[in-house]
This record gives sequence, C-alpha cells and structure tokens, in this order.
Amino acid sequence: MSDQMDDRSLSGQDATPRWYVIQCKGGESFRAAEHLGNQGYRVFHPVLQVQKKRRGKLCWIEEPLFPYYLFIRLDRIASNWRPIRSTRGVLKLVGFGDDPLPVDDGLVDVLLDSASREAGSQDTHVYFRAGEIVEITEGPFRALQAVFESQKGEERAIVLLNMLHQQQRLEVPVGELRRR
Repeated sequence: MSDQMDDRSLSGQDATPRWYVIQCKGGESFRAAEHLGNQGYRVFHPVLQVQKKRRGKLCWIEEPLFPYYLFIRLDRIASNWRPIRSTRGVLKLVGFGDDPLPVDDGLVDVLLDSASREAGSQDTHVYFRAGEIVEITEGPFRALQAVFESQKGEERAIVLLNMLHQQQRLEVPVGELRRR
C-alpha cells in the first residue's frame, strides 16, 4: 500500500475494526490464513466438512466455502496493513483501486454463526444423498445402476437395485459406489 493511499483512506475514518476480504493465490487460502494468524491478525476462513472419495474410500475433508478468499479484521488506524500483501498465499486485498473495501459486518456475523453450528454437525454433507442414482463399481453387481437409500455406518450403504421387476435392498461398501 502506498503512503498516499494511507493518508487518503485515513482522513475521516475512525479506528473501528472492520472485516475486509483477501484474495489468495490458487489453492493457498489455508496457507494464507495460517500465516496471517501467525502474524497476529484476526482471520476468518469459512470451511465446510465434506465427504470425498480418496483411493476408493470415503473420508472427511475441509474445503473452503469461498475458494481463493478469506476475511481479515482490521482497523484503519492501529492495524499494520503493510505485511499483508507479502504474506505467503496472499494475492491482494479486495477493493476498488488502491482502497480496500470493508465487508458488511452482518454478513460476516451470519457466516460466523453458521460456521459454529456447522462444527457440531458432520452428517449434513454426506457424499451420497437419498434418492440419488449411483453405479456399483465392484463385485457381482458391477456396472449396474441403483438408487442410494441410506448410509449404514461409515463404510456401508443401502441401495435399491431393480431385479426381477422389483426393488431389492442391497448392502454394499460405500467405496464401491459412484455417482451417475
């Protein structure tokens, strides 16, 4: 940030901390959040817990709610803005021209509330949804389509398979299913 921008933006501004948006380099939002946090900045990086297939097994991973972006709490007078741009993973502060624009506090408050509720509820982001068409990829029913009914524990699923003009319930490993 230039000194000219600092002088212009400080005139008429109070020291009330506000949320700003940081654009991160591709795939480096977690790194940027960690490094900014290590420098003492208050950072909010909203993430979701989602189930993904890794090497044929389902596992829970964290994904950013807003890929490439995170929020930082700064005030115009007391905060040191200079190290932010040179922090690993950071591309720039989002703004208009050289002037970073604050985000509405209400929006970030809603996201913070949602993130705290999300932390206690992992089962809202299951890999398959009831009624979804899946394909069985292994075993005697390989290449057949079925309807996902429910998850049974962490490793097994109940699917409905059309056999002899009737839907039959079948229990299969979740790793042997894929979306159609």
